[in-house]
Amino acid sequence: MYKIGDKKLINSWAFYDWANSVYSLVISTAVFPLYYDAITEGKIVQFLGIDWSHPSSLYSYALSFSFLIVAFISPVLSGIADYTGSKKKFMQFFCWLGGLSVMSLYFFKDVDTVWIGIVFTILASIGFWASLVFYNAYLPEIALPEQQDRASAKGFIYGYTGSVILLIINLVIIQKPELFGITSGLASRLSFVMVGVWWIGFAQFTFKKLPGNIYNKKPAEDYLWRGYQELQMVLKEVLGNPSLKKFLMSFFLLSIGVQTIILMAAIFGSSELGLSSTNLIITILLVQIVAIAGAFLFSRLSDKYGNIYALKTTIVIWMLVCFAAFMLDKNQPNVGIYFYGLGGLLGLVQGAIQSLTRSTYSKLLPDTEDHATYFSFYDVTEKIAIVLGTAVYGVLYAITDSMQWSVLCLAIFFLASYIILSTMKKTKYVH
Repeated sequence: MYKIGDKKLINSWAFYDWANSVYSLVISTAVFPLYYDAITEGKIVQFLGIDWSHPSSLYSYALSFSFLIVAFISPVLSGIADYTGSKKKFMQFFCWLGGLSVMSLYFFKDVDTVWIGIVFTILASIGFWASLVFYNAYLPEIALPEQQDRASAKGFIYGYTGSVILLIINLVIIQKPELFGITSGLASRLSFVMVGVWWIGFAQFTFKKLPGNIYNKKPAEDYLWRGYQELQMVLKEVLGNPSLKKFLMSFFLLSIGVQTIILMAAIFGSSELGLSSTNLIITILLVQIVAIAGAFLFSRLSDKYGNIYALKTTIVIWMLVCFAAFMLDKNQPNVGIYFYGLGGLLGLVQGAIQSLTRSTYSKLLPDTEDHATYFSFYDVTEKIAIVLGTAVYGVLYAITDSMQWSVLCLAIFFLASYIILSTMKKTKYVH
């Protein structure tokens, strides 16, 4: 029996974060990038008939391409999903696409199979990010407005906890492969399979409880055209809603900073500060663990003082992260310890800002049945911000030959986001 605000329903929805967050930690952040670098380091790889002397560039282009694909398809698919009442089916499709693609990375063994790594990196990324559009769109349908901050935070807390558990298991197997009678390369490839099995397997708990066609939609045969019309209608409503428009502008600017720092933190630590992979893995784990506390604390802060106040507080801390990173230097004594401290500060606000932006946007939505379409604009805003942010970071690095100046410049985007948030009027649930 479907009932909005039911605790079991909220828990089962939040559990999808437990299922899919292993992708963002193990594949996007920790194990796969290091494995890819180890396979391709100092080698020329072939892809699409082109010789790539810098394989890391090929990998970053593949990710950017996947973000652009999601930005292109998610609004149209969301319009169709809302019109046909098939949000759950789309979410399931992209979950399976992502999970099976991650498992297929097992067949990426050497330079000759780099094409497998690149193709399935793109498909796994599309599966992950596209499934999130439909997952996020369920938030206003499973939780009442006053529950949404805590429900959103619960998802991120589940996600960080689950991903840390699997990463630790993977690291034990990778660091001590002899205990399992395998090589370290095979251990890494097995970790990709484990991520896919974890993602698809635990997602079934969510799919079992999530309602399907909540509004009992009965689509006509020309649902493709009707879905496109649905998209046009929602876009008009978004542009005509001052609060939503301002929030999306602010979200775009802060996402440039947040996502770029998350994606580039490991490269900053290794290239700019000369830290070992062990230091980086410890920092990544520290960030995840502190993020659990951060998501919890800031959901309570928003309960007491409102979403805008809590968001502005996280943005101030993100600016501090930019300044602290700028001050770090590889020649400093104990630079590794300072980097751990920076990781702890980053963790405090990483889960918090992602959780709060999701629930704040949900609270700002009008009374509508088109939640997937509305959330597709939220998602597109974030994807374009990621592409622009990494490009800006790269250009600044090329000009200054220092990642520290690139990180410092990201503080400008946070400041602009803070200023726009400060101009937003209070609403019933967002103040």
